[in-house]
Amino acid sequence: MSDKRPVNLDLGTFKHPLISVVSISHRISGVILFVGLVFLFNLFDTSLKNAAEFASAQTLLQENFFAQFVTWGLLSALGFHFSAGMKHLVMDLGHGEELETANKAAKFVIGLTVILAVLAGVWIW
Repeated sequence: MSDKRPVNLDLGTFKHPLISVVSISHRISGVILFVGLVFLFNLFDTSLKNAAEFASAQTLLQENFFAQFVTWGLLSALGFHFSAGMKHLVMDLGHGEELETANKAAKFVIGLTVILAVLAGVWIW
């Protein structure tokens, strides 16, 4: 065995490249969307019961800041997840696998996510 083995494998001490941060965030946004579906399905179920429940669900989304914030967060996560997923699909086809191109694609995903998050905020508020 070599004596030059790494001593510290604490991932918090490593500087992660932007490409890996976007890839890991893509997985995290998928989990956020999966958990957020509970909120959306519950609200959807409530809105379909009768006219009074639909009005209460509508009032919740129009007047409750927390519900609006959660909706904005889910839409932003959806925008990021979709953008990063498209980047991964393009890379699976063999395009943009070089380090420089992958870095540009990761920056594009982040920029597109910011634009989509602002548009979602304008739409909600």
